Order: sequence, then structure tokens, then C-alpha cells
Amino acid sequence: MLVNDNSTGNDQIIAKAGINSVADLKGKTVAVEEGTVDHYLLLLALRKAGLTDKDITLKPLVTDAAAAAFVAGQVDAVGAFAPFTTTALGLAGSKAIATSADFPGAIPDHLVFTADYVAAHPAEVQAMVKTWYDTVAWIGAHHDEAVAIMAKKGGVSVPDYLAYDKGTTIFTLEQNISAFAPGDDATHLPKQAQEVSDFLVGTGLASKAPDLTGLLDDRFVKALVK
Repeated sequence: MLVNDNSTGNDQIIAKAGINSVADLKGKTVAVEEGTVDHYLLLLALRKAGLTDKDITLKPLVTDAAAAAFVAGQVDAVGAFAPFTTTALGLAGSKAIATSADFPGAIPDHLVFTADYVAAHPAEVQAMVKTWYDTVAWIGAHHDEAVAIMAKKGGVSVPDYLAYDKGTTIFTLEQNISAFAPGDDATHLPKQAQEVSDFLVGTGLASKAPDLTGLLDDRFVKALVK
């Protein structure tokens, strides 16, 4: 129904001292939670470096445990999202060697409804989409108050929240409309949906490619332009 935001740095592949690039991960052990966006980010980064998951030892752990294992020196690198990136970067000499900022459009957040609900309640869906943009406008007009609320909800400090905020790009209405349009790069949802489908099948998380017909519906964001 709409794109809330894109991760533009909050998802990271973090490596210990001595590993300075994704190419340096060859033969190393990397902890990541299988099936998550950071697993996807890891594969994208490996592909860009001319490697595959066969060139590393992948240690599947839930994200908090993966970050803890990295800090404990049990693995060479970790894929994590905020706030667990902060945990991982607590290891002396560690650094991010790839982030979601390197792959525009790869990790979006969405507001979604089931097809049945949309068919039965289009007015409610439209109201929810409008409410999202009303909320974004309120955040812009009451920044400090909004940050305090969101930091509390996220269980982090205000300074940490502000740091994470820099790694997230909230989409404007115009950016939403562009994202829904067909295109040749991953900033366009039809292209990204196919990329994720390939990821699911390639990693064995899905036995066959999901049917993408009707997955994307931009009529509700377009209605706000009118």
C-alpha cells in the first residue's frame, strides 16, 4: 500500500579488526539471522565483491545472539540491524564494511494489507494511508517530542535514536509513487520484489518462487495526490 522508509545505513555487515572489505570475508565465519534483511544484505554485498555464500562459513543465529557472538570473538563478522549494530561496534577495532546505504532500495519497510481486506475495506485502507502521512507531518512539526516518544518506544536513548534516524529515509509521497513504478534498478518495487523472490528460492527459504501478481497496489498513495 505504501513504502514507509528505506534503510540507508541502519543495516550493516560489521567485521573485526583486520577485515577491511567484503572481499576479505573469504574463508571467514559470518553470523547472521537467516531469512532476515541482513542475510539478504550479506548476499548482496558478497555478490558485489565477486563472492557467494559458499566462500564463507555462515553461522545462523538470531540477531541479538549474532551480535553477542561477534563481540565475544566467536565469529569474524556479523550482519545486524540497529540497535544491535551498536552492540557489534562495541568490539574494539570493529567496523562496518558494507551497509544498506550501498544498496539503495534493497531494504524497505512497507504498510501492507491482505488482498481480502483491501477488497472489503478500501475506505479504511485509504484512511490508514492518509493517517501515515498525517503522522509523518506531525513528526516534522514536533520533532523533539516525536523523537522522545519513538526513542522510548524503541527502548533506546534519544542520542542513539537520532543516530539510527540518520540511517533511515522516510519516503515522501512522490518517492512512493516513483518506487511503485516499473524500473531497472532495485529502487523500484517490481524489480526489488523479483530480487527478493530469487533470494528466498536461492537460500531454500521458499521451495518455489511466490506469485507476485497483484502484490503491489499504488492506487491509495496515488489517490492522495488527487
